[in-house]
Amino acid sequence: MAWFHKKKEEAPSCCGSCTPDAMAQAEAAKYTVGVKVLGSGCAKCNALEEAVRAALAELGMETTIDHVTDFAQIAAYGVMTTPALVVDGKVVSFGKVLKKEEAKFFLQRARAET
Repeated sequence: MAWFHKKKEEAPSCCGSCTPDAMAQAEAAKYTVGVKVLGSGCAKCNALEEAVRAALAELGMETTIDHVTDFAQIAAYGVMTTPALVVDGKVVSFGKVLKKEEAKFFLQRARAET
């Protein structure tokens, strides 16, 4: 009787991009030096990126900003609420669109700690 045998199913991944290889790459990317904005690319994420660009320009820091939209990479940072700001591998803000002055504060503080 085939009715009573449970069918073995593979565990579905959360979004298709959370493979073991993708997670390993995301973990390795966490420890790179630089500034990253984590988010889906929505208006809030773009507003945070613009504020960070203005703060970097005002501080005279020549740093590129990576905009990370891959869910596996965002999850590797432990961020559940976007947009988020990562400076030198450390999450310094999440779930809020920072103003230029706030971004300057977080950038200066993170760079002073290193």
